Amino acid sequence: MAGVKITETVLRDAHQSLIATRMNIEEMLPILETLDKVGYHSLEVWGGATFDSCLRFLNEDPWERLRTIRKHVKNTKLQMLLRGQNLLGYKHYADDIVTEFIHKSIVNGIDIIRIFDALNDVRNIETALKATKSAGGHAQVAISYTISPVHNIDYYIKLAKQMEEMGADSICVKDMAGILTPYTAFELITNLKGFIKVPVQLHTHYTSGVASMTYIKAIEAGVDVVDCAISPMALGTSQPPTESLVASLRGTQYDTEYKLEILNQIAEHFIPIREKYIKSGQLDLKVLGVDINTLVYQVPGGMLSNLVSQLNMQNASDKYGEVLKEIPRVREELGYPPLVTPLSQMVGTQAVFNVVLGERYKVVPKEIKAYVKGEYGKPAAPISKEIQQKIIGSDEVIEGRPADRIPPQLNGFKEDIKEFIEQEEDVLSYALFPQVAIEYFKFRRSQKYKIDSVCVDLERKTHPV
Repeated sequence: MAGVKITETVLRDAHQSLIATRMNIEEMLPILETLDKVGYHSLEVWGGATFDSCLRFLNEDPWERLRTIRKHVKNTKLQMLLRGQNLLGYKHYADDIVTEFIHKSIVNGIDIIRIFDALNDVRNIETALKATKSAGGHAQVAISYTISPVHNIDYYIKLAKQMEEMGADSICVKDMAGILTPYTAFELITNLKGFIKVPVQLHTHYTSGVASMTYIKAIEAGVDVVDCAISPMALGTSQPPTESLVASLRGTQYDTEYKLEILNQIAEHFIPIREKYIKSGQLDLKVLGVDINTLVYQVPGGMLSNLVSQLNMQNASDKYGEVLKEIPRVREELGYPPLVTPLSQMVGTQAVFNVVLGERYKVVPKEIKAYVKGEYGKPAAPISKEIQQKIIGSDEVIEGRPADRIPPQLNGFKEDIKEFIEQEEDVLSYALFPQVAIEYFKFRRSQKYKIDSVCVDLERKTHPV
């Protein structure tokens, strides 16, 4: 092959994984044009939890962040992560919301949309895929990788072929937990490359300590693109370091031809940012280590930290080991869902309730009830009939595409927030995160009022009556 390509994740998944998506646009701006010089396949800059965090924690307009990045990155494709029919939220939205959101994402600067469904239910990907292609974007469809008695090489080949037939421009193997080991990766990528014609990309996390070795074997098997993070924001629950892979491939048939000198400039920019988050406590050094529990229990790094937080709130931190053992049991009973957002949070919460309350399924969150009813789609294996009866009794289970039951929503949302609308995208921000968006809109209005007041005062002082 002519050389492997790299998607750089430092502006999205790297800081989402290490510092809960708290990096702001001011920290990104000075390095954007240097990032643009590397020759990356793409920069992952948006989607995932960035949208929520911008509004909720940073008082930033996520749409303005995207426009700003696009203004400074003129040569490299910009990429985002999208949860299929969930978009960037935690529930399904109507098709008109999905279509409009994707259209606006591409208009504002996104080139590649990585679309995944937590259950690998392709029905939940279809609308987003069609909308991406219709708007002129590259539709990369992602396989949520997991291991179970039903999730094997044959399952993934069949799934990838379905995705290609639907019109996927490329396929990504999304290993959110970092559980794909090197020789399994070699086998998987070899088979995928043998059965599908579109490019194949691989995404993983360093949580279990095997990610760089996994990439080397995947590259030898013919993978086209891999996801890496610049070294100060790599390792642990983030991705393998960019520079290390570039150096390892130098002089081989897989040479990226990226210049280490430019990568070093980028690393030097992020070193003080990393130190700032370490000092503030937002970057916990624990997440930078190797956690073998990832391989034993298939639990993503972010899910582990959520479990610790939930148990601490219940004064039950001593139950951590029991909860880890309960997660695979709950997962099996629920049809082996991949542990990726939102299902990782849902399965983890149910496991915590089961252990802390001392009775399994005594309390069941509404999200788990909705999942068992089929509102999130169809799992790869049947849900335990006993557990289904315990959770929803004789309630109907949805057999069709869940979003078919959701009527159009866009016009209703426009009417709800007409007093706050300053740009068309505001309706979409509200659709995804209603309460958080309203608070942000109020903040934005107050800031505008302050600026207007200062301008009036200056005008009076300059031109007194």
